[in-house]
Amino acid sequence: MPRVTYVHPNGEREELDVAVGMSLMQGATSHGVAGILAECGGNAMCATCHVYVDPDRLDTLPPISADEDALLNGAASERRSNSRLSCQLVVMRDFDGLVVSLPERQV
Repeated sequence: MPRVTYVHPNGEREELDVAVGMSLMQGATSHGVAGILAECGGNAMCATCHVYVDPDRLDTLPPISADEDALLNGAASERRSNSRLSCQLVVMRDFDGLVVSLPERQV
């Protein structure tokens, strides 16, 4: 299973094994990672699973969709060039070692 690191705003890190085919949001919520609210359950409707992807890995991810792009404009925390919705990032084997940082707030 790919290992993904979730970094909290205080610097605390949680390294988790996330199954291929599961979204980064599902991986976080199934392990109780605080900071990923996922109010819409992963339907790309709320932006409460916003994360900042390690910029060095951004080009290895699937492209951002128009819906995800629009939702990120309304995210509670600052949108950055490496912002993504974790519900839209379905884990593949090459996600191993991916690091995502959680924003200060989701709502």
